[in-house]
Amino acid sequence: MIRLIGYLFGLASVLALGVAAVVAIYLNGVTKDLPNYEVLASYSPPVTTRIHAGNGALMAEYARERRLFLPIQAIPDRVKAAFLSAEDKNFYNHPGVDIYGLGRAILVNVQNLGSGRRPVGASTITQQVAKNFLLSSDQTMDRKIKEAILSFRIEQTYSKDKILELYLNEIFFGQNAYGIAGAALTYFDKSVTELTIAETAYLAALPKGPNNYHPFRRTEAALERRNWVIDRMVENGFVAREEGDEAKKQPLGVTLRRSGSSLFASDYFAEEVRRQIIEKYGDKSLYEGGLSVRTSLDPDMQIAARKALQSALLTYDQRRGFRGPIKQIPLEGDWGVPLAEIPTLADVPEWKVAVVLDVAADGVDIGLQPAKEAGGKVVAERVRGRIAPDNMEWAFRSATGDRKSSKSPVGVLNPGDVVYVEALEDGGSAYRLRQLPKIQGGLVAMDPHTGRVLALAGGFSYAQSEFNRATQAMRQPGSSFKPFVYAAALDTGYTPASVILDAPVEFVSGGQVWRPQNYGGGSAGPQTLRLGIEKSRNLMTVRLANDMGMNLVAEYAERFGVYDKMNPVLAMSLGSGETTVLRMVSAYAVFANGGKQIKPTLIDRIQDRHGKTIFRHEDRICEGCNAERYTGQEEPTVVDNRDQVLDPMTAYQITSMMEGVVTRGTAAGKIKLDRPVAGKTGTSNDEKDAWFIGYTPDLVAGVYIGFDQPAPMGRGSTGGSLAAPVFNDFMQMATANRPAGQFFVPAGMSFIPVNRTTGMFALEGEPDTIIEAFKPGTGPADSLSIIGMDGYAPPEEILRDSPQANQAVTSGSGGLF
Repeated sequence: MIRLIGYLFGLASVLALGVAAVVAIYLNGVTKDLPNYEVLASYSPPVTTRIHAGNGALMAEYARERRLFLPIQAIPDRVKAAFLSAEDKNFYNHPGVDIYGLGRAILVNVQNLGSGRRPVGASTITQQVAKNFLLSSDQTMDRKIKEAILSFRIEQTYSKDKILELYLNEIFFGQNAYGIAGAALTYFDKSVTELTIAETAYLAALPKGPNNYHPFRRTEAALERRNWVIDRMVENGFVAREEGDEAKKQPLGVTLRRSGSSLFASDYFAEEVRRQIIEKYGDKSLYEGGLSVRTSLDPDMQIAARKALQSALLTYDQRRGFRGPIKQIPLEGDWGVPLAEIPTLADVPEWKVAVVLDVAADGVDIGLQPAKEAGGKVVAERVRGRIAPDNMEWAFRSATGDRKSSKSPVGVLNPGDVVYVEALEDGGSAYRLRQLPKIQGGLVAMDPHTGRVLALAGGFSYAQSEFNRATQAMRQPGSSFKPFVYAAALDTGYTPASVILDAPVEFVSGGQVWRPQNYGGGSAGPQTLRLGIEKSRNLMTVRLANDMGMNLVAEYAERFGVYDKMNPVLAMSLGSGETTVLRMVSAYAVFANGGKQIKPTLIDRIQDRHGKTIFRHEDRICEGCNAERYTGQEEPTVVDNRDQVLDPMTAYQITSMMEGVVTRGTAAGKIKLDRPVAGKTGTSNDEKDAWFIGYTPDLVAGVYIGFDQPAPMGRGSTGGSLAAPVFNDFMQMATANRPAGQFFVPAGMSFIPVNRTTGMFALEGEPDTIIEAFKPGTGPADSLSIIGMDGYAPPEEILRDSPQANQAVTSGSGGLF
């Protein structure tokens, strides 16, 4: 018997050793290709990039995985408690694998065999970290064993807090939200420190299966699972019983946060920033790098830019009548369901989509688009309103803008038509008819001293069209290009009082004859450079450019950044090339700041995920700013190291001449500001493009208006009539609470009275006198010299009104030709 027992014991030992050897060999094989768990120390997950306005307001977020990394110290204890209760209550006590929890799970699963119930899991948080970071999700024995081995090794290498930090920042919550910080923002639009017990418990319930506990499609299951987590928090002593009972009474309260632009009216600006970041750092840095981007956007100015541009586009469009409804829908049954499917203009919230229910001579009955619940279901309530004939008067015009004889809505709208409407007052039932304009435009506002873009409107509505007319539309600037021609002239010896002939001229090149004309035709004879800009005379500008040579004009255009490479032909002196609003505004900023080169920017600073600054627009040097303490030294000074691309005196002369555009020239009566303002209108051939670029001492802005497919806008659609009023409306709002400054006058300039027509020194009592700015060593001419006067006889009124001119001409003075 003893021998038999010994035999059996030996056999059992051999078998045990054999099993141990097999297990050892198996484990050795399994562990050979285990991933390196030490990579967890350099955990760097994809993180959301956030873009902020100049005042810190959040503009937009970009991410493939909406995640914000939070160190464990920043995660509240209540949040930790919820996840420990839901996932691993023994987390701080087990070595990586919860033996007791595993045994309990096996027992429960054995008891549930054949019941159809889902097997109970026993993975610890450490095991989930091992699986999520290092392994696949395959449901195999090999993977589970690898997971357990890695869990033991992870526990030996990292602290419990580090492991929990990895877990809470990595897990998926649904709705493209990763990590607890991203989930709190996505589901409740809150930071983790603001979450209630009920909200924290719901988030802790999600990792088991976000789709199973969807807040709208599976509301009951979500509430049940959330309440289960709350019970576990109470059971584990993290929450008092009374707090738990109160939390279970709360609704889910989920308010999904929308992606895209968050700051009103900033869509075009944010999209341009997104494109620039991708161009500079790449797609991955934007969507995974967790960048913090501080832009130059001024939210108040941005709203002002949007309002001014939209108002002008609507006014122009409505003068040309109603083009018809958005679409037609059937009115049989519930009209609210098909109406709810029509896209709205997210960035024009004051407009609503409505369907015409009935049309009569005294007005139109409409049904407003019903809202959708967060789960996508259309709400039951149906709201109605009415459009009075007076509130759709503009629609009683033909496509040519002629007023129709009938002022009845009948025949203009029909039942089933889907249209845009706008409430006359909040909460009222009276609406006005609206339609999306076909005309478009762009507006840019910039600080001329730094190049910071403060506002940018790229069209009527980003929801209507994402094409940015401020930065992407290449259009002819027309006469708004002329100041660069005159700047080149003033830098090479001409003065604002130099006289050019405004008379018909023709140029022959390659067998082709070009006969430029002034807008509206006609000519005025000899005129000063000042009048050439103020009245925007094409003939004078072409003669001046021809006199200097177009190579010089091209060099100035490229120096100012209007064009990268300009074709030096005479037609380009009239703005026949193509450029953008942003480029033109940047170029005019040089006039406004005294001739300093500026680099336009929408971005002030970019920081990486660790807070390190990787880009800063401001590259001027501050001398003495880093002193540890004050010891009587000089005050810190900012050294302006930007290139001087234009003589400051020339910059002031151009500014003074363009002040005349506003007070006496092509923009006269259009600009009404309580401070000095200079600017220039621009209109391309056949009124296809209308421009106005202008500036005060501290703000430069530019406006372009035109069709996306260039087409005539109608007689009289000039920069002065269309674009200048937009500039005025914007500047009135943008400068309302800002002190008025003065244009800087460089030392050494002389101010001398001259005759506006002849440019000669004005005698006492001589009419039409103006004070003109001259550089040192220059001044009014002693005799009348006219550029381009060959074969031309001055009009009698010039000889009659100017004794100097009469003497100069009759005595045979030659002049410049």
